[in-house]
Amino acid sequence: MVPFPVSNNVAGMSTSATLKAGQIAAKLREEGSDIIDLTVGEPDFDTPEFIKEFAIEGLGKGLTKYTPSAGLRAFQESIADFYEGHFGTDFPPSQVAAACGGKQALFNAACTILNPGDELLIPKPYWVTFPEIGIFCGARNVFIDTEPADFVLTAEQVKESITHRTKLLIINSPNNPTGRIIRADEMQRIVEVCAERNVFVLTDECYLFFAYPPAEVFTSATLPNELREYVCVAGSFSKTYAMTGWRIGYTIANEDWTRAMVMLQSHSATHPTSFVQYACAKAMQNPNKTLAAVNSMLGEYTRRKEMLIPALNAVNGFYCANPEGAFYAFVDVRDMLGERFKTSANVAEHLLRAAHVVVTDGVGFGADGFLRFSYATSMENLRNAVSRIQTLCKVDADTVVSTL
Repeated sequence: MVPFPVSNNVAGMSTSATLKAGQIAAKLREEGSDIIDLTVGEPDFDTPEFIKEFAIEGLGKGLTKYTPSAGLRAFQESIADFYEGHFGTDFPPSQVAAACGGKQALFNAACTILNPGDELLIPKPYWVTFPEIGIFCGARNVFIDTEPADFVLTAEQVKESITHRTKLLIINSPNNPTGRIIRADEMQRIVEVCAERNVFVLTDECYLFFAYPPAEVFTSATLPNELREYVCVAGSFSKTYAMTGWRIGYTIANEDWTRAMVMLQSHSATHPTSFVQYACAKAMQNPNKTLAAVNSMLGEYTRRKEMLIPALNAVNGFYCANPEGAFYAFVDVRDMLGERFKTSANVAEHLLRAAHVVVTDGVGFGADGFLRFSYATSMENLRNAVSRIQTLCKVDADTVVSTL
């Protein structure tokens, strides 16, 4: 067989660490193992019923044809109006472009600004796809090491990392995998630093409404207009509205950046599904109902978090800071590394083989020595997983003591 000549920009990419871990869990489950999967960042809630009904309504209206590549005008207007009503923003619908999920929104934004050799700033820990976006674009990934004590990016760290080749900074807040949130005042300082050096900022806000009080929901769309010229907001319905399979997201950026993204999308996906755009537009036009559904999910995530974090911290060798947003626990297992476990991947493998609990190794997020636990699953699964881990670690400790 003739080897397939994979293009350089794809050959350099890696398989998603989170999806790979999920695939391992699925394979073991098929083989009969009683697996608890805490890898995938997918809400275990169904899409709110009224949003599904809006989609059916759209089908009934015959919304089964092409739409403009930027999306239905009603979709653009509903996003702009929703942000104005909830956040007090002031941007025209023409700065909104629909995308096939938050991931395509990020790719659209990066691919329209990065040239080969440009530098892409990526704070660590990062979502697994961020470096792959840079590789695909032929850019040079430059990583910013945030402090493990809190893993929160600062303006000073950004300032120290910018060079004459820096073109774009990509930020995710609330953060996957850490659950940390950059405060509004620090985010403004970060964008100011970038604007002073003509560096653009791409903010991944797919967990926008999943912030646990006293942390506050913040969107870069509220920044002053002179700073927003340098910012592209990548939004998504996947996480906060439990619509992962619907593949619908959007960008908010200046007119030129938006025009470039729409042109790119016109030659790739064309546009997101027409009746899905309709359903999302209708949902945004009913903000009270929509946010009530989001807050209901957030309440359940809060309940799970309040059980899970203390339970994980009770495990010998584990330390987990309290997440401020999203639905991940990023567990520090560096105290477990040594002669028996060389890396966090070894710890994850041990949890898988001995406790049948699947978690994601921190290396995929640029943080060896950490494990990501997703609590976007039932309370029962979380309790059982913690029980198995605690039992396993006690057995491990007793075994070590007995060999001394």
